[in-house]
Amino acid sequence: MKILQAQGLGKTYRRGGQVVEAVRQVDLAIAPGEILAFLGPNGAGKTTTIKMIAGLIRPDRGTVAIADQNPHRDPHALRQLGAVLEGNRNLYWRLTPLENLEYFGVLRGLSRTEARRSGRELLERFELSHKRDAAVQNLSRGMQQKVAIAVALVHHPKLLLLDEPTLGLDVEATQTVKGLVQEIAASGCAILLTTHQLDIAEALSDRVAIIRAGAVIAEQPTQELVRQFSGASYQIELEGNLEELLEAGVRSRLESQGIVMQGNRLFVRGAEALYEVLELLRPAPIFQVKKDAADLTEVFLKLVQES
Repeated sequence: MKILQAQGLGKTYRRGGQVVEAVRQVDLAIAPGEILAFLGPNGAGKTTTIKMIAGLIRPDRGTVAIADQNPHRDPHALRQLGAVLEGNRNLYWRLTPLENLEYFGVLRGLSRTEARRSGRELLERFELSHKRDAAVQNLSRGMQQKVAIAVALVHHPKLLLLDEPTLGLDVEATQTVKGLVQEIAASGCAILLTTHQLDIAEALSDRVAIIRAGAVIAEQPTQELVRQFSGASYQIELEGNLEELLEAGVRSRLESQGIVMQGNRLFVRGAEALYEVLELLRPAPIFQVKKDAADLTEVFLKLVQES
């Protein structure tokens, strides 16, 4: 079963007498416990797609189902949805964390007693019980983000929309929020993650969908997509300087094969050449051999910049 099933989404606007196709034929699906990173440059149609999924705007074409319910026809579908917006925009800053949780819990259909109980459980889970009576505006940026995530979860949704969850956080707070996101997914909640911090997307996501000019141009498991763009280049690092470790004849042979040498490193293209170079290096002490791999940032830039 898929918690989110969006099929054939399309949205067209009229702007300055022209027709602008903001989204065209977008399909997205997320299973329970899965994190899908939905990435794209500004103006690609990402925000419009998310608004259609969240029931904020109606698609001109296609359908959305959250736990088999249509958010554009059935208001109960929205009770299966939680959202954390960039900049903690789902919080009232003058209220305390517990007051925020009670207020938004009731808005999402919980009784006041249920909202208070769920709020207290989340504050304890997120290690915020000692701050439950402090105004949100007086909390650290990292704590505010934890409260924002708690508010999005107070009614136990099946789908969580996360927009830039670690933006502006320090290293420690970022690691804390990443851990919470992984914990939430492990509990069975499906997560749609949007961020421009592609290292965060790579670390957290199970799959990646990249949108450009209103259409999804790539959707694959994260590591598989990165692997496809990783070349067959290798880096050999020696324990010492090449000049001291290798005879002039060996260095000449390596240079004749097109091997690049810098300091105590050699850069080799191709697995076959790697084994030949390793044989030539004998008995020089090798510190490590590693394959040069792409990262999600390189993959993203390559895909969105292609004509």
